[in-house]
Amino acid sequence: VGVANTMVISVLERRGEIGLRRALGATRRDIRGQFLVEAMALSALGGVFGVLLGSLATAGYALLRGWPVSLPWWAGAGAVAATVVIGAVAGIVPALRAAAQHPTEALGTA
Repeated sequence: VGVANTMVISVLERRGEIGLRRALGATRRDIRGQFLVEAMALSALGGVFGVLLGSLATAGYALLRGWPVSLPWWAGAGAVAATVVIGAVAGIVPALRAAAQHPTEALGTA
């Protein structure tokens, strides 16, 4: 939800930039790709930081209790992969919206 919200706001705030890029020859595919990559990058960063924070909290709690710390690598990798997939899905609609803007319409709102 956070990635989707960020991407929708990003499209609205960057309409002038999108219009300029389209006027200079960027295709709809270029714009769509840019916003999808941004959504996936934001998701990946959020996923990595979330896994790190969760791992630290888990390890800290285990150490306080005197338990052995066991964090399977595949759980963290799966969590990051899931966030990237969710980010891509959440970024599709904003990417399509950005790519569908006509250059003159987008430039007029800058």
